[in-house]
Amino acid sequence: MIDFKKAKELIEKSERISIVQAENPDGDSLGSSIALENVLQDLEKKVSMYCPVEIPKYMRYISGWDRVETELDTKSDLIIIVDTMSDVLLSKVLDNPAYRNLLSQREVLVIDHHISVDPDLSFEANILLRDSVSATQVIYDLCEFSGWNINLEAANSMLAGLLSDTLGLSTQNVNSDSYMTAAKLTKLGAKTFEIEEARREFMKKSPEILEYKGRLIERIEYYLDGKLALINIPFEEIEAYSDQYNPSVLVLDEMRFVIGVEIAVAIKTYPDGKLTGKIRSNSPISSDLAKYFGGGGHKFAAGFRVYENKDKIIEELIYATDKIIKEKS
Repeated sequence: MIDFKKAKELIEKSERISIVQAENPDGDSLGSSIALENVLQDLEKKVSMYCPVEIPKYMRYISGWDRVETELDTKSDLIIIVDTMSDVLLSKVLDNPAYRNLLSQREVLVIDHHISVDPDLSFEANILLRDSVSATQVIYDLCEFSGWNINLEAANSMLAGLLSDTLGLSTQNVNSDSYMTAAKLTKLGAKTFEIEEARREFMKKSPEILEYKGRLIERIEYYLDGKLALINIPFEEIEAYSDQYNPSVLVLDEMRFVIGVEIAVAIKTYPDGKLTGKIRSNSPISSDLAKYFGGGGHKFAAGFRVYENKDKIIEELIYATDKIIKEKS
């Protein structure tokens, strides 16, 4: 692990920098990328943003999303990876021989806040890990330590990431530092109401999506006397609806708020045998469950990815959930 001083030195000595998100971008990773792009450009660096998948439509309320590219700049002398320390979430990058080679030959800086997750990287990296509610808060602290300018778009992006990962500063891991960071970003010109207004506009659902949500709700299964709520989303539905709205996000909170449910899991299955799980919980056990399958995340929101038979994973999921709930009770 490195400190702010080392991260500052790595960035300031570099001229050409690529900012990398994992293949499951969210508001925090996108906000982190755009904020860093702005800050580093003010330092007169040549900066590019990369994500191995297109930014989903429901995340495009964060201004600057359209500058994220789907090809990595192989001429960069520093690679900054935001919001993940896991090979699993970077597999699309690592599967590309040119990109893997780049990661082994260049300086790599990882900026993350998932302290409950052990780094799992197959390449050398300088890891800046802080106990914060979002990666954007870590980036704000780095800027403050380094004396770097935070322009208006950077401030808006940082606040958007902070609000995204904390559900509007409402999650149980929010602390006084979170509010202080939000206040400082507001003083720099960021506006919560503008971010939320834009987010709500992009979160609007078509009649088709609302009808699909109803079908998903009908398919929710309950296990462990109703403590575990589970939904399976097959690939044909991912193909049909993901461009409009993330199927998992459509129902996870609805599942979590059912009386008696302690943890909700949405499983997606893919033709190549990949299976992903998105987890939300009412008690701080999401990351514990994700770890069981080699994943990670926050105490109340986490995820995993495996290549395994769906029925076997569901069986293991029920076992692991039961074990974790009993251990925590």
